[in-house]
Amino acid sequence: MPPIRKAYADTDAGQIHYRYVSGEGTPLVCLHQTASSGAMYEKVMERLAGRAPLYALDTPGFGGSFDPPGMPAMADYAGWIRDALDVLGIDRAHLLGHHTGSCIGVEVTRRWPERVVSLSMIGPVPLTVEEREEFRKGYSSPFEPDPKADYLRATWDYLDALGANADLALHHRELVDTARAYWGRYQAYTAVWDHEFSEAYHAVTCPVQILCANDDVLYPFFERAREMRPDATAVVLAGANFEPDLDPDGTADAMRRFLDGVEGR
Repeated sequence: MPPIRKAYADTDAGQIHYRYVSGEGTPLVCLHQTASSGAMYEKVMERLAGRAPLYALDTPGFGGSFDPPGMPAMADYAGWIRDALDVLGIDRAHLLGHHTGSCIGVEVTRRWPERVVSLSMIGPVPLTVEEREEFRKGYSSPFEPDPKADYLRATWDYLDALGANADLALHHRELVDTARAYWGRYQAYTAVWDHEFSEAYHAVTCPVQILCANDDVLYPFFERAREMRPDATAVVLAGANFEPDLDPDGTADAMRRFLDGVEGR
């Protein structure tokens, strides 16, 4: 397979780090969850290599990308991804988002529908205002560095509860990514809980696929997402909140089937 390479897109706001695999055809652009990085898609990229150009971007505030000032809104994150696509010369793409990446992906699709051929979302977020406020209580406080490094233990335990303990290497990688993004995590989650996902979701006109594991924290809302968009392809994966890492075969197979259908292969 072609190697997974790393590079930066120099946008006006700052550098956006990305992983990519070269290929021919319409690119697939992957957007990660909070507080991961594009590394969460490497196993899926390995399995899809050769099908099309593949990109996994680090959202601003995460991984190797720039740290945004203030408290960005979801529209800001969407705009930064759009800017990165411009720099990369990607006029049209398939989008795949996971959790926060789903919110960014649906916002990009709503704002610039001509740029998106299809939208896939692992863990869509069709929450009510009340449900978003409940999630805000548990997922928005930053794990701030402290002199005794207690924040590292808190982060480790937090990831343990989300299912990262299924693989030690995954658990370690997510610890590093989450510790790096202790403030970016707070920024992004604030944007998620403030975001009108359902409104954007209804507005999408391109082919849609929704995916989720039954032990994902967002699985209770998966059926709602399916009912809201009966035209969407719906797939149940394994892997708790880390489907691309813990069920890479299922994720890659679902993406291949969906993209082949969209492109008439």
